[in-house]
Amino acid sequence: MAEETTIKDNQAAAYPMANVSETSREMIDAGVFYGRKKSKTNPKMRGFVIANRGGIEVINLEKTEEALSRATAFITEKVRNGGFALFVATEPAAEASIVAIAKKFGMPYVSNRWVGGTITNLKIIGARVDHLKKLRTDLASGALDKYTKKERVEIDREIHRLEELMGGLETMTREPDLFIVIDSNLHSTAIREAQVKKIPIVALANVDADPDVIDYLVPGNDKAKKSIEWFLKKVEAAIESGVKLRAAAPTPVPAKEEKKAE
Repeated sequence: MAEETTIKDNQAAAYPMANVSETSREMIDAGVFYGRKKSKTNPKMRGFVIANRGGIEVINLEKTEEALSRATAFITEKVRNGGFALFVATEPAAEASIVAIAKKFGMPYVSNRWVGGTITNLKIIGARVDHLKKLRTDLASGALDKYTKKERVEIDREIHRLEELMGGLETMTREPDLFIVIDSNLHSTAIREAQVKKIPIVALANVDADPDVIDYLVPGNDKAKKSIEWFLKKVEAAIESGVKLRAAAPTPVPAKEEKKAE
């Protein structure tokens, strides 16, 4: 705790509070600047490091703010044009926030475990999601009452397993237009699938990440709950902006058909 306080004091000293933006103030409070040990830092991420305090890299918040601005502008534009995101975050510190924001906008999410082929074998995943929906419907209608107690236990287990793995994908009827990821290192399989399908990736990632696999990397603490919540609030605002812009767009007027010559 004392070490974290020292790092925070040094970060505040590096950015005098009178001279930093409101966003940087928020990041300091959320602990976004906490990097990793120097030995774990990816050399490609050195440009995002401003100092090393107590053996921990300190992330340059000016760089983070610049990256955040680019990332949120991209998200807004995608949503404005009718796109949607797939949220990927399986660490406990991110689960509640990621589920809340995804459900708010009716977008898919993975908060338990990434199933290989979620994007590259979308038809198969879609079939499993449909199976889950049918089991739910049968359960609600009483159609499962005909099974024995032992069979019902097995069916209940299957529903629970599918809920954990596929429950967040029910709204994904096609490939997502972008990924929003917390901790790219933790979700390397998801990142690879997005790359195969050429789906842009927005990620909150620490200095141990590989920036070459992320289209819109926002350097920051990807382990702490407060830091993750700060990032997701910015993402939420970007999506809301896109939704409003889309709603305000004028409805195209169909061209009048030309009268056929008699």
